Amino acid sequence: MVHKFKQLGYNIVIDSDSNAVHVMDDCAFDMLDYLSAPMSEEMPGDLPEKLSQYSAENVRETYGELYSLYNEEQLFTEDDYEKYSETMVKSPVKSMCLNVAHDCNLRCEYCFAQTGDFGGERCIMPPEIGKKAIDFLIEKSANRENIELDFFGGEPLMAWDTVVATIDYARSIEKQHGKNFRFTITTNGVLLDDEKIDYINREMVNVVLSLDGRRETTDRIRKTLNGKSAYDVIVPKFQKLVKGRTNAGRTDYYVRATFTKYNLDFTEDVLHMRELGFEQLSAEPVVTDEKEPFAITETDLPRIFSEYDKLCEIMANRTENKFNFFHFMVDLDQGPCAIKRLRGCGCGNDYVAVDPHGNIFPCHQFVGIEQWKMGSLLDGTFNDDIKTYFAKTHLYSKDGCSDCWAKFYCSGGCNANSFIYEGDCRKPYKLSCELQRKRLECALALAVDKAVKL
Repeated sequence: MVHKFKQLGYNIVIDSDSNAVHVMDDCAFDMLDYLSAPMSEEMPGDLPEKLSQYSAENVRETYGELYSLYNEEQLFTEDDYEKYSETMVKSPVKSMCLNVAHDCNLRCEYCFAQTGDFGGERCIMPPEIGKKAIDFLIEKSANRENIELDFFGGEPLMAWDTVVATIDYARSIEKQHGKNFRFTITTNGVLLDDEKIDYINREMVNVVLSLDGRRETTDRIRKTLNGKSAYDVIVPKFQKLVKGRTNAGRTDYYVRATFTKYNLDFTEDVLHMRELGFEQLSAEPVVTDEKEPFAITETDLPRIFSEYDKLCEIMANRTENKFNFFHFMVDLDQGPCAIKRLRGCGCGNDYVAVDPHGNIFPCHQFVGIEQWKMGSLLDGTFNDDIKTYFAKTHLYSKDGCSDCWAKFYCSGGCNANSFIYEGDCRKPYKLSCELQRKRLECALALAVDKAVKL
């Protein structure tokens, strides 16, 4: 399977089954439209009139180069992964999203957690549940040494005592069990103070800071309870946290925006966040019911693609004040392991989420959906059938994924979005697929541009 596109002035070709990425001249780029496997050493005699714009010698040489790539299994290669897909088995649990708060001090209109309560009562996780979560991870992680836990909500700073108690408990027993806990936290920043900033920068290997960009973007949809500006409260605290973090040698953080139909010019929000001093940036498209006034729909795709192109151009041409954009990051040298290529995030298999009552779900977006409840920390139950289902949920079990050029980068997409918006974890959410493919083209182009300029 070969995909070709133009970006940043390059003719880029990706052979999806080998993950080989090529930059080609116009003759090779055009010729690929008329070639397929199996290629023969002798050039076909019926190449189309379109190639007559190139000299006969150029066409012959180009065909020889493409044939060499074919022989080297970097062009028109066969899929070597599908034969292993049915051997996918359950894995030890290595990471958890701990929903310490089903409550929030903001009322963001687009919140997938329904303004923080996940469709249920507003509540805070007691420390005892956090400690049971640590015990669960130690038990279910088997011989894995590194374990990851993300404090999430709602707003996890509202459950600060539980956050600290959970970390203290993990640190007190991790060595005796041969474990190394790595903690992260996702916060809207409203409750940050100097003590919490210092603690987060000391204990958290990563932190996600929620900010939607410009003041008008943030204040339009990221509502406070009293209607005042969240921007003025959040920005100085985030700046202080990031400055302290980088001074301490911790570079892992993201300032994460959500863009909606209200700000399809989200490049301006990304650039504004860079002007505020943040270098690690993300802008995620809202995923919601298309009936919502702020929802992104298929009609918005051309505008969004144009905006991604604009952001890509800016990043390629910047010589100062550079920044990383999460969706434009791709590793052409190594990339994820084979299992992750096939299965993605590990939802319901090596990754689970726990709500404030100790109920276990496949991931944070499944929380509160009763049919996907996997068990409880309180009674020790754990549904192995659901775990088996997600272990067998991979790109070859999903409708149409095996025929998509982006399959080994996307890994079948988000299971929760597929279930919520398509009614089936194994039926990809088409809108997300379109966005993912466009972002990947931009990411590959930036990686190519960087390599060319070295």
